[in-house]
Amino acid sequence: MTSTRPVVRFAEIGIADVSVAGGKGASLGELLRAGIRVPDGFVVTTAAFRTAVEHLDPAGELAARVAALDPADAAAVAATTREVRDRVLAAPLPDSVVDAVRAGYDQLCGDCGRTGLPVAVRSSATSEDSAEASFAGLQDTYLWVRGGEEVLDQVRRCWASLYSVESVTYRLRRHIPEDDLAMAVVVQRMVDSRTSGVMFTRSPLTGDKSVVCVDASWGLGSAVVSGDVTPDSYVVSKVTGEISRRTVATKTRWHQPDPAGSGVVETDVPAELQDRPALSDEEIAELVAVARRIESHYGIPQDIEWAVSQSAPAGENVFLLQSRPETVWAAKDRARAAVPTARPFDHVLNLLGGTRPPAGG
Repeated sequence: MTSTRPVVRFAEIGIADVSVAGGKGASLGELLRAGIRVPDGFVVTTAAFRTAVEHLDPAGELAARVAALDPADAAAVAATTREVRDRVLAAPLPDSVVDAVRAGYDQLCGDCGRTGLPVAVRSSATSEDSAEASFAGLQDTYLWVRGGEEVLDQVRRCWASLYSVESVTYRLRRHIPEDDLAMAVVVQRMVDSRTSGVMFTRSPLTGDKSVVCVDASWGLGSAVVSGDVTPDSYVVSKVTGEISRRTVATKTRWHQPDPAGSGVVETDVPAELQDRPALSDEEIAELVAVARRIESHYGIPQDIEWAVSQSAPAGENVFLLQSRPETVWAAKDRARAAVPTARPFDHVLNLLGGTRPPAGG
């Protein structure tokens, strides 16, 4: 899709639309097309971002200043990025963007049959969620956002986060050009999460591709992603479905919707839940089945965020929030494949994690 529209629905996009919807947005549309249960939403496109930047900086002076920075000069990077973020946050949004975002949010509320629908507002950079360059964690996400005006404010904050110290330094060190950069923003219906977490279709510890590894805790998944809680963990065979390792942690903290109406608060998990498994075996089996479908669809190991709704009926309560290529072991595989060896057979030993036998052995 080549789109100048400020907003597109998930159902209109797929994995080929990274340039319009960013990595996160394109993947959500692709998952929806593949029949995966994904909370509905829309994307504030890169066209909206570029329109806003042209209003703010028609001559491209800000992008040129960022591109000229030396990543080793921490003071200059901090000062310049702070100024750019302040200007992005202070600039009025173009009317076309404001109207489209409000209309997109109102339509989503109407589709769900409620006003003031809580949504997640998540950055989706065009270089994000690829196996070669993962921006995960470098841009902002805002949870349990309510109302069109609050959505617009958080979209602006997501755009500003493209110019955080960490994000700019990452781009500079990897020589990612500023003039090829844009930010889309995902606006997605929140799941009233009883349990949330992450799962990998390859062991993050050993690289084993025959298992799915699931981490789970009570409440919103932000507690797991941020490391604020030690989650339950499960290692499950892709072939037999057997849970080969099961660790139920004491989960003392959780993230919950702020009772004041918007945002998230961290509080104590009730004592009766702290040592209880956050998932049933049936839910684990469903998560693993979905993880295998997603990996098969993309053809490479995936890093997946998910949630189990506390209000949806059993069998319809597992939702996928995002999926992106696994990057850590993919990078190790590429490094091993690229290392020259004295004998061709050594490549096989390296890929198996073995060692070379002594000469004459």
